[in-house]
Amino acid sequence: MGPEALRVAGIGTALSGLGHDVVDWGNLAGPVNPDHAPVDGYRHLPETVIWCRAVHDAVSDALRSGHLPVVLGGDHCLAIGSVAAVARHCADKGVPLSVLWLDAHADFNTPQTSPSGNLHGMPVAVIAGKGPTELLDLGHAVPMLDAARIIQLGVRSVDAVEKREVVASHLAVWDMRKIDESGMRATMDSILRQVQAVGGHLHVSFDVDFLDPSIAPGVGTPVSGGPTYREAQLCMEMIYDSGCMASLDVMELNPACDVRNATACLVVELVESLFGEQILSRHKVDL
Repeated sequence: MGPEALRVAGIGTALSGLGHDVVDWGNLAGPVNPDHAPVDGYRHLPETVIWCRAVHDAVSDALRSGHLPVVLGGDHCLAIGSVAAVARHCADKGVPLSVLWLDAHADFNTPQTSPSGNLHGMPVAVIAGKGPTELLDLGHAVPMLDAARIIQLGVRSVDAVEKREVVASHLAVWDMRKIDESGMRATMDSILRQVQAVGGHLHVSFDVDFLDPSIAPGVGTPVSGGPTYREAQLCMEMIYDSGCMASLDVMELNPACDVRNATACLVVELVESLFGEQILSRHKVDL
């Protein structure tokens, strides 16, 4: 439902209006959610593998064609597929890769730390080499990417045991509770300087629950304390200004939890900013 809500909110038209050539490759096909209990600590692992493989193949095709892929989801575990494709592409090209993970959650659970077994709480762990063989095998190597090259911004909900794994992995985690509006610019400047020092390809994985639920209610796992509208716009504009972003996920939009598609419309505005829209040029003011 999330991709359709973004289409209804005009994401294609908005990006075309900024001068980008936009091609909608349509929806990927995969199995439905069987709503089964966890098996060996994972819920719906076979179905997740099929979906992630489909995402991997589509993103790989887009990168080979010279496009900037934008993946609309959907469960954030789908980013395992997109990051696997981007990491393989970068390895083949000899290009450094960084991932900026915008999320309220660390997503670094394993079967031993997850209270639910839900794979949407595990994608960063899988990318960093901790997870089932079926998902690890999607990458060109294990880990797909060194955890030190994964930068997380907005995290404010971490399971108790998961926290130890996050600390031990040396992930760069920026806790949103410690960043106010005046600190967002300095925080993003520090993050993007780190990315630019390495160079290469920046993959942005944007979970909509990164945003504060007061402005983005349309998510399944809301967590208070996220970025405000102004902070989020600044974040996205600075990513665009850095010139580093070369692929994008937009995940976890849930229209069933939204109010008159308001979250989808907000997400379209933020994606516009990622692709060059300036907030002052968006709204005309009569003087």
